[in-house]
Amino acid sequence: MSWHLDKNAPLHDPTALAKFGRLDVVARLIVEGYMIGQHKSPFKGSSVEFVEHRQYYPGDEIRHIDWRAYGKTGRYFVKEFEEETNLRAYLVMDASGSMAYQGKTLSKFHYGRLLAAALGYLLVSQRDAVGLSIFDTEIRERLEPATSPRRFQQIADALEKTKPGQETSLSSVFLKLVPTLKRRSLVIVVSDCFDKIEDLAVVLQQLRHARHEVLLFQIIAPEEEDFPFTKPTQFRSLELDSHRILTDPHRLRQAYLEQFHKFQHDLKQLTGNLGIDYCKLSTEDPYDLALGAFLDQRARRTK
Repeated sequence: MSWHLDKNAPLHDPTALAKFGRLDVVARLIVEGYMIGQHKSPFKGSSVEFVEHRQYYPGDEIRHIDWRAYGKTGRYFVKEFEEETNLRAYLVMDASGSMAYQGKTLSKFHYGRLLAAALGYLLVSQRDAVGLSIFDTEIRERLEPATSPRRFQQIADALEKTKPGQETSLSSVFLKLVPTLKRRSLVIVVSDCFDKIEDLAVVLQQLRHARHEVLLFQIIAPEEEDFPFTKPTQFRSLELDSHRILTDPHRLRQAYLEQFHKFQHDLKQLTGNLGIDYCKLSTEDPYDLALGAFLDQRARRTK
């Protein structure tokens, strides 16, 4: 399932917002200033569920005695509870070379890591277990899901110190990642998704086969959608530093846009067929609007 952003809604400029300071500070600003203030979170925090009665023993907490059972039987019983964690989530952040692209707005990586940090803060604030994986050609950083209040700061620090690295095949890294995901989880992928659709299909099917819920945020720069270049331009591979080509954009534009739009169509169709929530975000889209659309979608799915 996919959803769309209402660009007529009140906006926050991501580029201006990024100047507020550290990643953790800005993520808190987004979540506390907008999400919690204007949206009911669909993420439920920790809860407890009654399991059974057992006989009272000296040392048990008196507050757990079931006085109604005592009134009926004349014997002391205590209630046993089992803590439930509503959600176990993995944030999976793409730090490959193509994410370094920066046009008139933030780089895709800068935009994506702030989105991931905001989601991490939201999840931790709901006392859900959240972890992080950052990858390029390999998994560069790994934090297992935890409910500790310190987890958000650890996530923010890991994202803050990371810089985009080398070329990668998203699917090849995911083939290594999927078997390490413990238990059924929510997997939130933040990436430009640049890979062969056939290869992406294999790993996304594996995630769904393992019964993970998958949310895919595709981060795109405006220039990648519009290809506005008109003058002879030197294009450099962000994943292969030595690969440069000088060409006339007019000769490339039509073929590029045809391939780009076909890729977008195929990716949207693939995620829809697999029951994966998919959201394409431009680096000029405001975070409050993006996260608001995400939360609304989550709320509809959990009703």
